[in-house]
Amino acid sequence: MDELNEIAQQTLEVLEARHQTREKALGLSRRLIRHSANTIRAVHRGEFGKAQEMLDEGRALVEQFNTDVAEEPRIYEAGYVHAALKEFAEASITYALITGQPLPGPDELKMDYPAYLNGLGEAMGELRRAILDLIRHGELDRGEQLLKTMEEVYGVLVTVDYPDALTRGLRRTTDMVRGVTERTRGDLTVAVRQQSLENTLREFEDKFLDRFSQD
Repeated sequence: MDELNEIAQQTLEVLEARHQTREKALGLSRRLIRHSANTIRAVHRGEFGKAQEMLDEGRALVEQFNTDVAEEPRIYEAGYVHAALKEFAEASITYALITGQPLPGPDELKMDYPAYLNGLGEAMGELRRAILDLIRHGELDRGEQLLKTMEEVYGVLVTVDYPDALTRGLRRTTDMVRGVTERTRGDLTVAVRQQSLENTLREFEDKFLDRFSQD
C-alpha cells in the first residue's frame, strides 16, 4: 500500500503547514487587537503621536496577514482574523475622525469590506465617548461636527442590506450605531440647551449689574 502511505504523508504535511499558519494567525490576531486597543486609548488621551506609531505597527501586522495567512482562505476568513482586522479598522478610523484627517478606506487599510464596515460602525462608539468628553469641556461645536459624522456613517451602513453571512454581522453593528447616535444626539441637545440658558442668564446678570452700577 505504497499509495496509502504516500497519501498519509502528504496529508500530514499539508495539515502541519495549515496548523503552523493557524498558530501564526492567532498570534498576529492577538497582537493586532492589542495594538488597536492601545491606539484608541492613546487617541482619547490626546497622545496622537503615540497613536500614530502604534497604527504604523498595526499596518505591518496587517501586511503579515496578507502575505503569510491569505494563502489559506479558511484561516484568513476565520472569526478571530476578522475580529482583529475589524479592531484595526476601528482604531484607524477613530484616529482619523478625531484628529480631523481623511477617512481611510478598506483598500488603504488593506482589508476586506466586511471587516472595514464593522470597524467603521464600532468606531462610532468611540466618537460618542469623544463627544461626551467635549461636552464636559464645553466644546459643543466640535461635538456637533462629530455627531454629524455619526449620522452620516449610520446613513451609509443602513443601506448595506445583505445577509449576515456576507457582512459578518453588520446588521447588528448598524443597530448599535443607531442606538449610540440617538443617545449622543440627546446628550448633546441637552448640553446645547443648558449652555444657551446659561448664556441668557449671564447676559441678564450683566445687564442688571450694569444698570445697578449706573443707578
